[in-house]
Amino acid sequence: MSINYQASNNEKEVLSQLRTHFYDHKSDAVMKSCLLRLNSIKTETVFDLICRVLHVCEISDDQWMIYVWDGTDTPCAPCHKDLNAEGEDPLPLNLDIVPLSRKILHIFPCVGTVFRIVVRKYFEEIPQLRDGCWVKLCNLTCELHYGIWRGLLHGSSKVHILSDEDENVKSNMRDYQDRLASGARVQPLTCSPRHSYMTGTDFEKEPCVTLIKSLACHKVTHKFKSIVRVVAAYPWKGNHLRSPVHGHYRVRLTLEDSTVRIHAYIHGDDGVKFFGGHPEVEKLSTKMRRLLGIKENIGAEEAATSVRDPPWVCCCLKSYYLDKSDKWGSRRYRIFGTYILD
Repeated sequence: MSINYQASNNEKEVLSQLRTHFYDHKSDAVMKSCLLRLNSIKTETVFDLICRVLHVCEISDDQWMIYVWDGTDTPCAPCHKDLNAEGEDPLPLNLDIVPLSRKILHIFPCVGTVFRIVVRKYFEEIPQLRDGCWVKLCNLTCELHYGIWRGLLHGSSKVHILSDEDENVKSNMRDYQDRLASGARVQPLTCSPRHSYMTGTDFEKEPCVTLIKSLACHKVTHKFKSIVRVVAAYPWKGNHLRSPVHGHYRVRLTLEDSTVRIHAYIHGDDGVKFFGGHPEVEKLSTKMRRLLGIKENIGAEEAATSVRDPPWVCCCLKSYYLDKSDKWGSRRYRIFGTYILD
């Protein structure tokens, strides 16, 4: 096989199906798993997970999606989707087949990753799970889709409902309470150093909140500060960030933290502040590359498809709406009061 070989999308799908078949038909004697928290999960690993069930929904005739949480953050995933395709084929914001209502989002914890798990309907225990109950999921695997973690239960997997008095459950909750009591509670636990200090804001003394807290907020319009990664941008090249007609900045960033992803826009004067005025194209390109986590000294075409590791940055955001008759449906986010440090 050539060292330059790259699997096609069809070949990757076949491999994924073979892998699923393998896990579904492994015997209990072969399946050896270890107990993990969400902050230490890995692909190609069979593990057990103790978690709280937050929501269950039907996603097809033979599958459920369960939303679980253990108070920790899933690991950061590298980004490698083609930035040049972001306009026509944007990076997905989530893996939800059935959109979640604000009512459901409101019951999700504001700290810690809500982990999605696909479950086939031969698990009789799933419809019996009530929101808020604790379970132990055995022989679980996970995979990455566009940088988002997703779990899978297989034929050899087991579901055990736990008491709130279970020692592992109480340990999880103690760790979570300790996290809430710490000053860095909303900062990503999987990031070290916790954020890069690449950006500054006009509201340094304001506390940070997670993105999901904003999505669940009962107010359509509000302002907040958050620690995020820029996992995609459209446009992303320095010579395309401003309108060729008016010269105004207009950029759409895809932001993520350990809870959700959102689109956030940079417009007009907010862009002037963010990029430090109207610098030369080369300097703009350097700032965008740093923001996106693109390695230095590679060309634009290679950079677009390269593996990226975006830094954690702090930014101020505000929500607004486009249609007064459909405020919630037309809600958007924009960055303000934020600037890239040289």
